[in-house]
Amino acid sequence: MTSKGTILVVDDNRLVLATLTDGLARAGYQVIDADNGDDAILLAREHKPDLALLDIRMEGKSGFDVAQYLRTQCRMPFMFLSAFSDEETVAQVEALGAVAYLVKPLDIRQIVPAVEAAFANLEAGRAATPGEPALPRRGPASSEPTDTLVAMAAGVLMHRHSLKRGEALERLSRLAAAEGRSPHEQAELLLAAVERLAGS
Repeated sequence: MTSKGTILVVDDNRLVLATLTDGLARAGYQVIDADNGDDAILLAREHKPDLALLDIRMEGKSGFDVAQYLRTQCRMPFMFLSAFSDEETVAQVEALGAVAYLVKPLDIRQIVPAVEAAFANLEAGRAATPGEPALPRRGPASSEPTDTLVAMAAGVLMHRHSLKRGEALERLSRLAAAEGRSPHEQAELLLAAVERLAGS
């Protein structure tokens, strides 16, 4: 199977690291893992992955330290995985420009669609502005641009039905047309349904 992309996963909890690595590999990604910030930076420089998933609170360099390096030195997109969701942490996540902020405990079924959406939107962003990593931010649906919602919905369909990006986008468009909605409206409905299922 062709790799969908390379992901650097960083977490000082070995069990979490193994779970993420296995789940993302099964979803079709090439995964590089590290259990500390220093190794993460070395691996990022060596392998130049497409996306990084970072735990925030680790001994030595924190996830924020690693993210700052990836942003300034590697121009690499990243998302955070953390057990902390206080205002100060969230503010720092936003200031660094993270793709997403996922609060632990996490199920790999929640992470894979977020990763799929990030990769789909990365491609869309590169097409629009070459050289600039344009990735979705998590937040209220009403504040997100249309292409981000559609990309996130496509990511969900890719994961659920083992589709390629083009096939997922085509399926979303067909669903929208059949229901008399725009792709943006259909994406909003799909993501709202996923959120309801995740919360039940």
